[in-house]
Amino acid sequence: MRRPAPLPVRDGLGPARLRLKGGNVADEFSRRFGPEGLAKVRDGGVVDAEGAVISLSTVLPAGAHVYLYRELPDEVVVPFDIPVLYRDDNIVVVDKPHFLATMPRGGHVAQTALVRLRRSLDLPELSPAHRLDRLTAGVLLFTVRREVRGAYQTLFARGLVSKTYVARSSSAASVALPLVVRSRIIKRRGVLQAAEEPGEPNAETLVEALADGWYRLSPRTGRTHQLRVHMASLGLPIDNDPLYPRIVEVAADDFSAPLQLVAQRLEFDDPLSGEPRSFVSSAGVFGP
Repeated sequence: MRRPAPLPVRDGLGPARLRLKGGNVADEFSRRFGPEGLAKVRDGGVVDAEGAVISLSTVLPAGAHVYLYRELPDEVVVPFDIPVLYRDDNIVVVDKPHFLATMPRGGHVAQTALVRLRRSLDLPELSPAHRLDRLTAGVLLFTVRREVRGAYQTLFARGLVSKTYVARSSSAASVALPLVVRSRIIKRRGVLQAAEEPGEPNAETLVEALADGWYRLSPRTGRTHQLRVHMASLGLPIDNDPLYPRIVEVAADDFSAPLQLVAQRLEFDDPLSGEPRSFVSSAGVFGP
């Protein structure tokens, strides 16, 4: 298990963790970050794994980690609230809106569910037990305290959580439903789309027809973009999907056409109390 970061969460955001190639810190920060990186070291804004402040003359071995607060990128504000469905001393369950990433990644930092909730709820140790795609809305569970984080994350990792999604497709179904879709899905770093390829299946989804173009999706695995890929493979691409079956450019400030995919329900036995838990999105029976 990774040790806690030596710097605390600040304004909802934890420190960045950098792995060094080794040698003089000044030389490495100059190569990687230029004058701004050197200034951060000079101002005492970089520490090692023990919390000791790094100086420009510090020499560290290859593979050593240092920590610092990142500079926030300019971000488009996602103009939607994050309704809290449930909260106790161990977990917070929310109804994540479309367009909001679960946690910081790339150009999405402050405008993420994790950072916004840490700030609004004053819970610096809040951490996601699982993730939803940025474009997917619905039920998302966070742990409140570090001590209980592993118990809830293990539920998701071991597939002990029942997940139900609803999606809408304006295309006409050409396959008989219900149907269990099994395939091998691979998501490569730097490539926007996940892809199906020959080989042992690693993704499985039960697809059921509801009404008015809505479908119930019950994933039995959790591959990246699994539901979007499987629906597109059936000739039922999810409405407003900018990636499947083809990439469509969408402006960062265009919130007019949300992906019609909602994580509608989560069900599991609480790992601490044994109590059955069920949380339902407010999006309705068949979606938003």
